[in-house]
Amino acid sequence: MALVVFTGGARSGKSSAAQRLAETRASGGVDVVVVVFGRESAADPEFAARVAAHRAGRPGSWRTFEAVDARSWIEQIPADTLLVLDCLGTLMGLCMEEAYAETSRGELAHADAASLPAGFESAVAARFGVGLEWLLRRSESDGAGTIVVTNEVGEGVVPEWASGRFFRDELGRANRMLVDAADAAYLCVAGRLVELHGLDRDARWPED
Repeated sequence: MALVVFTGGARSGKSSAAQRLAETRASGGVDVVVVVFGRESAADPEFAARVAAHRAGRPGSWRTFEAVDARSWIEQIPADTLLVLDCLGTLMGLCMEEAYAETSRGELAHADAASLPAGFESAVAARFGVGLEWLLRRSESDGAGTIVVTNEVGEGVVPEWASGRFFRDELGRANRMLVDAADAAYLCVAGRLVELHGLDRDARWPED
């Protein structure tokens, strides 16, 4: 089973590219299931509008599973379907919310800007690791394939909050792991794709 990864910045076209690839696969009779993460809130109409736009843009025959926790979605994905996971960054955010509630008895939105509670990092790793390892195992089994959309992070200013720095660092590490394991990986820039596996891993000294 193939694993394909799309990474890129906000509005770079990574979700659209992933959907077009899935549509190509689905034209051969493959069933598609889309997994998205997050909790919709009436207090965040902008996020709700983005969710609605993504829903409206998917083919009606695709099944969508809207996961509201970090783990139960894994049991909902049939082995013989093409999985589109959109996206790894929102899964990380969900894991962070759950871990913060566990370690501080509070909400991540109210986190201390300078520090994170004791045990937070290991609690996130335990949750996020389950999903990441499952995706890697799925890519090695027989089936219709897996497409993962993720966020390219760390190209802007250093986040002011400790939680933002943690998100950037952990997602960056996960992206490297996924791209290494993927059968194909693309960086999306302004709606265009850069194939990553054809690029050098190490720098070469220029000729004299």
